[in-house]
Amino acid sequence: MHEQIRRRCVRLGKMLLDTGLTVRALAKSTGYSKSTVHKDLTERLPNVDMELSEEVAKVLAYHKSVRHLRGGEATRMKWMNENKKARNT
Repeated sequence: MHEQIRRRCVRLGKMLLDTGLTVRALAKSTGYSKSTVHKDLTERLPNVDMELSEEVAKVLAYHKSVRHLRGGEATRMKWMNENKKARNT
C-alpha cells in the first residue's frame, strides 16, 4: 500500500472520530468519493492502525444503527414541505 494511501486512511479515521460525520458527509467535506472513504475506513485502516480502526468501527456501527431513524426523519420533512407547498397553491 502506498504511503499516501496510508496517510489518507489515518487522516480520514481521525476526522471521523473528531467530527462524528457520516461516511457520506465526510466524503463530501474531503472531496473523496463515498466508496473511497468507506473502503479506507473499513478495509485499509485495520492494516495501518488497528487501535484507530476499532474506534472508527464503533462510530460506523452507531451510524448504521441509527440509519433508519435519519431516513425516517428525512421522509417526514419531505412530506411536511410537500404539504406546505400544496396548501400555499
